Amino acid sequence: MADTAKPLLIKRYASRRLYNTETSDYVTLENIAAFIRDGREVQIVDLKSGDDLTRQYLLQIIAEHESRGESVLPVDVLTDLVRSYTSQAASVVPQFLATSFEMLRQGQAAMLDNVTKVAPPVAKLPAFEAMRAQQEAFFKAMTGFMPPAAAGAATGAGSATAAPADDLDAIKAQLAELQAKLARMGK
Repeated sequence: MADTAKPLLIKRYASRRLYNTETSDYVTLENIAAFIRDGREVQIVDLKSGDDLTRQYLLQIIAEHESRGESVLPVDVLTDLVRSYTSQAASVVPQFLATSFEMLRQGQAAMLDNVTKVAPPVAKLPAFEAMRAQQEAFFKAMTGFMPPAAAGAATGAGSATAAPADDLDAIKAQLAELQAKLARMGK
């Protein structure tokens, strides 16, 4: 039985083929995306050098989905991301994204919790649990390209206790402060 608590190790061979070390078979990017959607952490390493290639492959999965018309990221957001790599905003953007995703995750989690309180039978449907798992996997994938400190903030990891829901005002204030910093950098 696979240990789902630790990341699924995928090794990339010199031939660029990806090898699932748990099932001892080759996998595709679509298989990796499915693992992530199912809530599984994935780590992809180069067999020869030992380099962690996870970020590179997560970005490639996102790019393939975007190229197939499954657009999640608006062009202006993509443009701003490209700009952030060549400007002073690069130091602020990861934290901004992490905070934004955390706010979105909290809002969705609150909505899902409200549904389970209002209509408990809905929460027992297989589709509802799949939706919850997909939501968690989405945020893990979207924060996978961020530096560890920023990704930890987005997932609630890296701190002894997660921020309670009543700290939403503090998060909003931080977000407003980051937006103001970005606006000043743009001038």
